[in-house]
Amino acid sequence: MTLRACFILLAAIAVANVHAQAPGANYPAKQIRVIVPFPAGGPTDAIARAIGQKLSETWGQPVIVDNRPGAGGNIGTELAAKSPADGYTLFIGTVANAINQSLFAKLPFDFVRDFAPVTQNYVTGLILAVHPSLPAHSVKELIALAKAHPGQLSYSSSGVGGTPHLAGELFNSMAGVTMVHVPYKGSAPAMADLLGGHIQLTFDNMLTVLPQVKAGKLRGLAVTMTTRSPLTPELPTVAEAGLKGFEVKSWNGVVVPTGTPKEIIARLNGEIVRILRQPDLREKFLVQGVELVPTTPEEFGAFIKQDIAKWAKVIQLSGARAE
Repeated sequence: MTLRACFILLAAIAVANVHAQAPGANYPAKQIRVIVPFPAGGPTDAIARAIGQKLSETWGQPVIVDNRPGAGGNIGTELAAKSPADGYTLFIGTVANAINQSLFAKLPFDFVRDFAPVTQNYVTGLILAVHPSLPAHSVKELIALAKAHPGQLSYSSSGVGGTPHLAGELFNSMAGVTMVHVPYKGSAPAMADLLGGHIQLTFDNMLTVLPQVKAGKLRGLAVTMTTRSPLTPELPTVAEAGLKGFEVKSWNGVVVPTGTPKEIIARLNGEIVRILRQPDLREKFLVQGVELVPTTPEEFGAFIKQDIAKWAKVIQLSGARAE
């Protein structure tokens, strides 16, 4: 073999080794863990399990959902933030992460700094509903009533700092009214007092409120998204019903620890987006009032920063702090 031929052969071997060792070249080669910062059974857990099952079917590797609830989602978030940035730990970030950045005085992580976005999964809105005894049949009538009786209307929530609580605070701020927030330890006791007439209204998720509206036990006034829900096409948005610019939505999406190779993030994005676009999955979640909205990593990253800034302003105005 000539010297020139030897150089060519060595160069080829070097190139082959580089490609073989490229980040993500053999990904995934083992079990993947998906950390969910809430208990099993909720919508965040449901989307994690749906994605995990389909990833496992495609890649031939087990995908395990690891529920780590507590502290408003902060326990699971901290665990994920401190996990290896190798693509084998995924985290389902939610609107709670955007809220908690300002709600808590000090956190052992920074959601923007410590995580790299992969894709947004879904968005869903709340329903503004009132007890039938309240003489308000529209958002404008509710605002007029609240202005006429400052501090006398109360709204329930499942706890301080959640989207139902902050939706009410945003409504107060934008409408120039003072409705009193009454926090409960969960949606069930909050709904019980609302149905009993002890509380006048609520902003809560569709799965909780809609059955009561359909049964005539509550009166739905509007939804909090920027577009009407296909589940309640008769209900206007709060914005179109009289409070222009009002929007509150819950969301979640997949993120990974910062430092995860871009090649792995790109592969995860491509596969999860494909999954979220499947008609059967979209229909399954749509009947629950949840819209699947896959994005690029860049789009999701920009959305997260915007949502953190939005809720920081609401929290500052309301004076809300974590209990």
